[in-house]
Amino acid sequence: MYVCLCEAITDKQIRNTVRKNQVTSLKGLRQILPVGRECGKCLRQTCEILQEELTHLNELCVEHVA
Repeated sequence: MYVCLCEAITDKQIRNTVRKNQVTSLKGLRQILPVGRECGKCLRQTCEILQEELTHLNELCVEHVA
């Protein structure tokens, strides 16, 4: 699904970037993907996706430690 229409960035691109580049912040994500650089309407959804991925990665780490 497209998250950033201005730059044609999908949720999959955001999720893959977070995973591959170990992104932990919106600032870090925006250094790699041009998300939110035009109108900014996508930033709320981008932050939600980023948080989902960080939560998921944290859960995976806890499972491996336990």
